[in-house]
Amino acid sequence: MNRKQLIQKYIEFFKSKNHKEIPNASLVPKEDPTVLFTTAGMHPLVPFLLGQKHPLGKRLVGVQKCVRTGDIDEVGDKTHHTFFEMLGNWSLGDYWKKQAIEFSFEFLTSKKWLGLDKNKIAVSVFSGDKDSPKDIEAEKIWKSFGINKIKFLEKEDNWWGPAGETGPCGPDTEMFVNGVEIWNDVFMEYEKNKNGKYSEAKQKNIDTGMGVERTLAVLNNLEDNYMTEVWKSIIKEIEKLSRKKYQGNEKAMRIIADHIKASVFIIADGIIPGNKEQGYVLRRLIRRAVYYGKELGISNISGIAKPIFKIYNDYEGLNKNEKYILGELDKEEQKFSQTLEKELNEFNELTKDKKEISGANAFLLHQSYGAPKELIKEQSERIGIKFPAKEFEKEFQKHQQLSQTASAGKFKSGLADTSEKTTKLHTTTHLLNEALRKILGQEVKQRGSNITPERLRFDFSFDRKLTSEEIKKIEDLVNEKISENLEVIREEMPLKKAFDSGAQGEFGAKYPEKVSVYSIGDFSKEICAGPHVKNTSELGKFKIIKEESSSAGIRRIKAVVEENIP
Repeated sequence: MNRKQLIQKYIEFFKSKNHKEIPNASLVPKEDPTVLFTTAGMHPLVPFLLGQKHPLGKRLVGVQKCVRTGDIDEVGDKTHHTFFEMLGNWSLGDYWKKQAIEFSFEFLTSKKWLGLDKNKIAVSVFSGDKDSPKDIEAEKIWKSFGINKIKFLEKEDNWWGPAGETGPCGPDTEMFVNGVEIWNDVFMEYEKNKNGKYSEAKQKNIDTGMGVERTLAVLNNLEDNYMTEVWKSIIKEIEKLSRKKYQGNEKAMRIIADHIKASVFIIADGIIPGNKEQGYVLRRLIRRAVYYGKELGISNISGIAKPIFKIYNDYEGLNKNEKYILGELDKEEQKFSQTLEKELNEFNELTKDKKEISGANAFLLHQSYGAPKELIKEQSERIGIKFPAKEFEKEFQKHQQLSQTASAGKFKSGLADTSEKTTKLHTTTHLLNEALRKILGQEVKQRGSNITPERLRFDFSFDRKLTSEEIKKIEDLVNEKISENLEVIREEMPLKKAFDSGAQGEFGAKYPEKVSVYSIGDFSKEICAGPHVKNTSELGKFKIIKEESSSAGIRRIKAVVEENIP
């Protein structure tokens, strides 16, 4: 079975169980600023997991592209990936544990679907603790289907969430085939508050995830994920360019393949290499791939990316931007190659007449020159000095720009903050979006947003810096609409009707066949998932605190709403 067949079977199966298909969302989360990237299929569904009604109903299914960087150092083994696709099905307050497990069992074992031998399936369930009881119910359900390889594990292994400090969470049951975990059913029955206490959730949800890459390996009896068809042609290209065999160079080739694939998808979703947030992650991935490529004698990593566009030719945004993506990879490789010599000179200076390099200095090289940890370690070993791995990690953790939940102080909340402040700012972005179009021109398009309780950040297409007069006009128009006490109304309608009615959508975003549309008086009309205030009278005074470039042709505004801005 190949990738497209697996995805098709999964979607078809859950559609037969009355699930509606949702589109693959951007790798840059639209509604969840707690993470740098979409790390699971549930991220685009955050408002609905928290209780908001989904336009397509209570049963959903889809495949979601994901990026996870928390275990980047694990990449290089047979199973870990930075970029991967995750199949998922969701129940938003509808079916519960028995039916979720029943669906999983049927899809895995029925000859019509995957046809796996149930005797090869093992599962784990939650062992219980002070916050939640032992999951005897899940154990009984699995046994009723003839699954007897059941292991009880603690919260570290069999509990999902919350992604941040607060939010929906609960015990889960994981499915293994021949020792490989391929599927996870999460029973989201709790909410964790800021004091670390768990209470029963208002809405119980099912949230599942099946990894495409791992499942393909299992279905094709492969121990090494990188031998499946979603990796093999990339590995072959690395072999061709390096004139070396995969056997004996597995770790380096896996890292290169993984990092280049992740980079291609990240660039396709509008991120370019930089020194902050998503751009920093992308830069590290590319430079790490360049470093390992140089070890194998590869001087042009963009060549490695070419098979990726063929493997994933069903991603429209990927293929129509192939030339641009390859160009960004080339530019970053050239920048890194230029700094490598400077980094080496600095390294030699820092280690002159010494037996080791300090953790602070090692991290300085990493941060200033983009040198991967592996490069600094290798340089140290080459001249016979000790590399301070623990000290380096301590310094790295202080900065923590590359982590699953971004920096610690970025957004201290749960899956999404639904506080009053965040809700106000979310509504204000709609007013800002329309004000930009009115002041700067109708060609302005939203290119992303990020909202915390402290401020809103809004990216939009525009090719120059705004003047102080333009900024004032935008502020004045937004505040004028706030003072008009406009009602905020939510409607559900088919996607075509929404666009035909004049509703705005985020540029490049994919939407389901039925959507929520929010109107603010007759001023603003947008496709959105919420949350929002009921009336603009609830908002404070709007003020732009910064206007800057985000990337080529994209401007960024940071703004606040406060009650008493003089």
